[in-house]
Amino acid sequence: MKTYGLGRRLAGLVAGVMAAGLALTACGGGDAESSGATRVVKHAMGETKVPDEPKRIVVLDTDKLDTLYTLGLTPVGATLPDQVAGMPKYLGDAFAKVKRVGTTQEPDVEAIAALRPDLILGSKFRQEKFYGELSKIAPTVFTEMVGVTWKENFLLDAEAVGKKAEGEQKLRAYEQRARDLGRSFGDPAELKISVIRFMPDEIRQYGPDSFSGIVLRDVGLGRPEPQLLKDKDDKRMAPLSPERITEADGDMVFVTAYGEKAAQEQAKVTAGPLWRKLGAVKAGRAHVVDDEIWMTGIGVTAAGKILDDLQKYVTPLASK
Repeated sequence: MKTYGLGRRLAGLVAGVMAAGLALTACGGGDAESSGATRVVKHAMGETKVPDEPKRIVVLDTDKLDTLYTLGLTPVGATLPDQVAGMPKYLGDAFAKVKRVGTTQEPDVEAIAALRPDLILGSKFRQEKFYGELSKIAPTVFTEMVGVTWKENFLLDAEAVGKKAEGEQKLRAYEQRARDLGRSFGDPAELKISVIRFMPDEIRQYGPDSFSGIVLRDVGLGRPEPQLLKDKDDKRMAPLSPERITEADGDMVFVTAYGEKAAQEQAKVTAGPLWRKLGAVKAGRAHVVDDEIWMTGIGVTAAGKILDDLQKYVTPLASK
C-alpha cells in the first residue's frame, strides 16, 4: 500500500496554496488562519479555530458522510473503509461524485491538500497519527471514538460545520420517532431482535453498544441473551462461528454482509442445515438488510433508515 506523507510534493502543494492566499496552514494545534469569521471548537485533540461557514469540507469516516448529508452539506473529499468500497448508495448521486482521498485507516494527505479544504473532520480513534499533517492543511476537528458515541460525534461535527442547532433538532426528531415506533409495538422489550453481520473472514453478532444496537435500544426492543454480551468489556460485537450460528436466533433476525466475499459466506451459511434450524428462519422472520445503513452509516440518516426497516418488518410481528 502507498505510504502517504507530506514530503516534497505536499510541501510544494501547501506552499502554492498559501501563495494563492487560501490560508491553509495551521498554527497552534490545528488553529488555522481564515479570511472570514471563526469559532473555537473543543474536540478530542484540543481546541481549533474553524470557519463560521466552512465551504470545502473533507471527511475521514463514514459517520461524517452521514452527518453532512443529514445537515444538507456535501463534502469535497472523503475517505472510504477500504480500497474497493464505494460511496454509500443511500446518500444519493451527489455523494457518488465526491473525490476519494484514501481509506479511513490511511488517508491520502497529498490528495486532501490538493482539494484546498477549509475544514477536515476525522476521528482520533482512526486517524490520530495523521492529525499533525492534516492540521497543517486546514482546521481539523477529531471526535474521540466511533460507533458507541455516534450521537455525541454527530453533535460535535454539526457544531464544527456551523449547524449545531440544526444538528440538535435532527437528533431529537430521530429519538422521538424511535420512541413513537417502540410504543406502536406495544411492549417492544418483549421482542428479541438479533443482528448478525457476515465479514470476509468471520461472522459477528452485534451487541447493545453497536450503532444498530443503540438504535434498537432507542426503540426499546429487546435482544437475545447472547447478544447482550454481558461477559464482554466491549459490548459492540463478538465473533460467532458457523458451528454456533443457532445462537443467533431471536424473534427476528437482521442479516448484513460486508463486501462480496462476505456475501458469499452468508449465502453458504444461510443455505446450511444449522441456519434452517433457527426459529426466526422457520417463521420467515430473517431479513437481509443494507450493510451500508445498519453497520457503516453510523449517523442520524442511517438510523432513520433502520427505523424504516423496523417499521416494515417488526410491525406485522408486533401486531400478532
